[in-house]
Amino acid sequence: MSKLLSYLRNHNSEISKVLLFVISIIILVIVFPKEGKFKYEYTKGKPWLHSDLIAPFDFAIQKSKTELEAEEKEALQQMSPYFIRNDEIMVTKKEALLKEFNIRWESKYKNKKRSNKKRLKNLQVCESIFDSIAKKGIIELTPEIENRPPDFKIMVIKNNIVSEIPLKDVFTIHTADKFIQKKLNNIDDIDRDLVLSILEDALVRNITYDQEKTELEKKDILSKISPTRGMIQRGEKIISKGELVSESKYQILESLRIDYESKLGSSFKVTGIVAGQIILISVSMFSLFLFLLFFRKEIYTDTKNLVLILIVVIGMVGITILITRFLPDYIYIIPFCLVPMIVGVFYDTRLALFAHLITIIITAFLVPNSYEFVFLQFFAGIVTILSILHLERRSQFFLTSLLVFLTYSLIYIGMTLIKEGAIQDINRVYFALFAGSAILTLFSYPVIFVFEKLFGLITDVTLLELSNTNNKLLRELALKAPGTFQHSMQMANLAEAAIYEIGGNPLLVRTGALYHDIGKMDSPMYFVENQTTGINPHDELTYDESASIIIEHVINGIEKARKNNLPEQIIDFIRTHHGTRRAEYFYTLAKQENPDEDIDPSIFTYPGPEPFSKETAVLMMADTVEAASRSLKKPDEEAISNIVDNVIDKQIEGKQFENAPITFRDIKIVRKIFKKMLMNIYHLRIEYPK
Repeated sequence: MSKLLSYLRNHNSEISKVLLFVISIIILVIVFPKEGKFKYEYTKGKPWLHSDLIAPFDFAIQKSKTELEAEEKEALQQMSPYFIRNDEIMVTKKEALLKEFNIRWESKYKNKKRSNKKRLKNLQVCESIFDSIAKKGIIELTPEIENRPPDFKIMVIKNNIVSEIPLKDVFTIHTADKFIQKKLNNIDDIDRDLVLSILEDALVRNITYDQEKTELEKKDILSKISPTRGMIQRGEKIISKGELVSESKYQILESLRIDYESKLGSSFKVTGIVAGQIILISVSMFSLFLFLLFFRKEIYTDTKNLVLILIVVIGMVGITILITRFLPDYIYIIPFCLVPMIVGVFYDTRLALFAHLITIIITAFLVPNSYEFVFLQFFAGIVTILSILHLERRSQFFLTSLLVFLTYSLIYIGMTLIKEGAIQDINRVYFALFAGSAILTLFSYPVIFVFEKLFGLITDVTLLELSNTNNKLLRELALKAPGTFQHSMQMANLAEAAIYEIGGNPLLVRTGALYHDIGKMDSPMYFVENQTTGINPHDELTYDESASIIIEHVINGIEKARKNNLPEQIIDFIRTHHGTRRAEYFYTLAKQENPDEDIDPSIFTYPGPEPFSKETAVLMMADTVEAASRSLKKPDEEAISNIVDNVIDKQIEGKQFENAPITFRDIKIVRKIFKKMLMNIYHLRIEYPK
């Protein structure tokens, strides 16, 4: 027992990482639908590659989506919509018409001689025409009856009695108006304008659309449409080996697949299905685990990296499960390219491709036509990775989104042509889904920002923003400590060139170099590069006090960086750029002036820590080399070479690089680059051999 506890304690880190992957597998198995998979792969328009398929049981042939839609459309075309007739409206309107006629007649002819007989005739014409219209009724014009032929039947409900009548037996407002005008044109000796105006004002719809009743009728009609056509008997041959999977055969195979998978999902099969899911998901996730362990050791060692990668993979699989369960027709709107984009931005392209491949392999168990799905998503992922290979601007996210849409569309067109043989069979709905997926890919930017904050990571986009010299903190450094700012710029160029050659993140080391001395802003005149007036404030201080101020700029820089929310990766450069070295200048002077005293070296020593990455190690070299080169009275080739070698040798002797993964070969390359660049800075020519 004690041995087991000791082993667990000594291997706590490795065990916790394995547990992360085990927990991920458990989560995926839990959320995976407990449905079986049809054991045959087939594609419409291609030969059947398996042995002769015999029906294992009786099953109905499901109608295709196109067939069902056509039948539904035809049934609804023939359906008679329902309307409600209300004759009370016409009675009320007629009473209003009579009153209106009297008022307007009196108003028009009160000072003119008109016989009562004339008035009566006009009134009778009004009543007669209105009664003719009211008898047929005026219907509300709706999309259900618009552009229908005159003999199209509608159902009219009057006093709870339903009657079927053709459209030609009712008026619309427009046809009623035409009827009035036609009638008036055939009657002489009346005030046509007055009668026409009164009748047009009296027109009102008394046959209105009954949406509730119509919708109920629609549902009833659609419910009567059978989703199947015909049966396949057990033992009947469905398709022979090598036979082309035609439209009809494809539909029979799809019917068998649906029936087969539903039977697999029954309770007595669930145990086997779960066991299969555990095996396949474990193999997939274990492959990712081994890839990180053997090829990305630096990522594997940090648990937060594993958590981020697993969240991205599991999150995408979870979204796919939800969509396939509730909106299966929208599977291609899922932004699978978020996986390679997020992983690629934080880590590297090989890991991004591997994580994307694992994700689409797992999700392929959930979707129909898994080969086509994997093919489509795989190449879209490759395009995504290539488009963010050198991520330098936010606008690249939009370019990536466009390229993803074009890739999806092009591959879909190719697949459709292979299966159908005609471009007319392309479903335009898929292009809308691809566009939606491409647009959703743009959400990678806010997701990356959230992950940066949650996991304390940093991306090249953030580094580019921070390395902009117009940044508030860098502008403040340039104004308060211009000499320090120029020193930071020069060493940034040195460090970036060196890291580019030996391998590392040039943008990270450049950004770290720009911020490494921001602590000097609090007391810029105590640093020689900012002393332009000839006055040195150290002349009035003891060596201990001077060393304390010089060393303090590291602590001040860390505090200022945190106050301005700089990432920890940049603060690491501030923290380590002097390592655990001494402020040699003041330490040496203190020893010379006090030869008989024991000088405490800790007073003159920087707090550290020592550099622990290639980038921080190279920055330490660049910092000291650049500063030392400014003290050269005669900066010739020999002097520059000597000072570079002496500075770096001194740092090696002080064991400053023992915690950094940098080799002697790397340091040799760094020396060579520093010498070459410093000679260029001081405009020296290489001495040619005699």
